[in-house]
Amino acid sequence: MSDTPDTYRMSGIILTGHGGLDKLEYKTDLLVPTPANNEVLIRVGASAVNNTDINTRIDWYSKGVTSDTNTGASTGFESANNDDASWSGVPLTFPRIQGADCCGEIIAVGSDVNLNRIGERVLVRPMQSHPTGDKYGCITFGSEYNGGFSQYATVRDSEAFSINSTLTDTELASFPCAYSTAENMIDRVNVHAGETVLITGASGGVGSAAIQLVKRRQATVIAVCSSNKMEQIKAIGADQVISRGDSLIDTLGCGSVDVVIDLVAGPQWPELPDLLRRGGRYTVAGAIAGPIVDMDVRTLYLKDLSFFGCTYQPRHVFENLISYIERGEVKPLVSKVFALKDIGAAQQVFMEKKFIGKLLLVP
Repeated sequence: MSDTPDTYRMSGIILTGHGGLDKLEYKTDLLVPTPANNEVLIRVGASAVNNTDINTRIDWYSKGVTSDTNTGASTGFESANNDDASWSGVPLTFPRIQGADCCGEIIAVGSDVNLNRIGERVLVRPMQSHPTGDKYGCITFGSEYNGGFSQYATVRDSEAFSINSTLTDTELASFPCAYSTAENMIDRVNVHAGETVLITGASGGVGSAAIQLVKRRQATVIAVCSSNKMEQIKAIGADQVISRGDSLIDTLGCGSVDVVIDLVAGPQWPELPDLLRRGGRYTVAGAIAGPIVDMDVRTLYLKDLSFFGCTYQPRHVFENLISYIERGEVKPLVSKVFALKDIGAAQQVFMEKKFIGKLLLVP
């Protein structure tokens, strides 16, 4: 049926529990997973470092955590509650192989999957539909079940998307999590030509992806990032760049943007509703500067604003992303490539936030 590994053993990173970097262990004797009837087995070519993998490791999704992500990125949070420290709010089981991103080749299929899929190059959809069909009960590759931080991975046949591209595995692995998150936000608020869009956290994986994806819709991008990255952010398409920490109201004025794409939240958040025009839209999929913010609810209702929280992703979002990649409408932003065994060093670099784009991992 397939080209399964002769040894049936593989290397990979296991997460042994919530906490610091010491909870990540590199193993060389993990069992190669066997695909279930409706699954495919993928030889992983590359994965990537994402906020979601770190956030899951450190318990940041727990309601007991109220600070920014970097505060506990190395050691975890003592205030976290393991019972709600996942996307779904359901406790995770350990050990877990993380890795929301995955590019690779199908080398085996379950009994209900067409044998013709063997040999396909694929990207795995990170935010997947729940097997029960519950619309908002989505599950995350590498969180609710094992992901791409290993030599081989299994996934439902329906969640492995064929990709026809000349890009390398590392370049392709930079897309799934960051770009699908960004595209979902943009799709949800229906960004269209001629609008002005403010993007916070613009130098990160999702923020830099959002710049490209908003520009492909012929909208104007105002990006917020650290001052030492401003020229690089302009180079990838931003029309205007504002240094993080500068007053957005003083720089742009109230009612100056149609859409806010927010990945940061934190202390500067109260300016964002005031920036929006009447009838404006705010969309959020991250809170790296801190999840607890102050809000004047009168601004929300008196300006007829619409707020969109974005986790669930309809299938067409990832289908559209695949088409953008195949047509060359978005470009990979690979900052550095690490060996998978060096994931600790890769996550340390990630937490330092001195790069633009993505950090990639190869088994």
